[in-house]
Amino acid sequence: MALSIRDLTIQSVTRRVVDGVSLDVSEGQIVVLLGPNGAGKSELVLGVAGVLPKAGTIRLAKADLSAATPQMVRAAGIAAIPEGHQTLAGLSVRDNLRAAGPHLSNADLAMQIDYALGVFPELANMLDRRAGTLSGGQQQMVAIAQALVSKPRVLLIDEMSLGLAPVVIERLVEVLRGLRADGLGILLIEQFTKLALEIADYCHVISQGRLQFSGEPSELLEDKGRLERAYLG
Repeated sequence: MALSIRDLTIQSVTRRVVDGVSLDVSEGQIVVLLGPNGAGKSELVLGVAGVLPKAGTIRLAKADLSAATPQMVRAAGIAAIPEGHQTLAGLSVRDNLRAAGPHLSNADLAMQIDYALGVFPELANMLDRRAGTLSGGQQQMVAIAQALVSKPRVLLIDEMSLGLAPVVIERLVEVLRGLRADGLGILLIEQFTKLALEIADYCHVISQGRLQFSGEPSELLEDKGRLERAYLG
């Protein structure tokens, strides 16, 4: 098992935004997390990534990352890609990629940059352009490539397709399938439910901070009422 989350709880000022969530992401597996706006999806990602304070246990293989800093989480092999195509806008694409590997040796960093550019050959001719001048789809590619440079075992991807054209979304789905084949574990938060369920190996639905469904994607594809009930909590 690559990533194990047990009883994850995240408290805001007024309520528990994530309330005792447990889930696993294995190597070579895409696990989709669905849910309405405000359900706690993004907070879960930020909690696992070490950005938000939380209670519960987070393990990557044998490493306990429950109290780890964001830098420690990424160095251990978990790379989070927040929603919104976030890049270092004022830096070149090349420097965005270089910035992702402070924990790597120079040789490993060069190797991981080559790997990321192999996944996204579209970026090879953009290395000297400022990331902030790229289209939304290109910036999302940079964000995922940057995560890949950090040598992850698990990717946490929040709203991958948000605001992107269908042709770009199709390209990114192709990339996710390739990364799964390479043995990466992927936790994907996605607004397009049908798309997410079609590429998922396993699925969870979260509502009001709690998991309302955990099971095979086919169960939700075949029974839309079940999905609606899970969204309503």
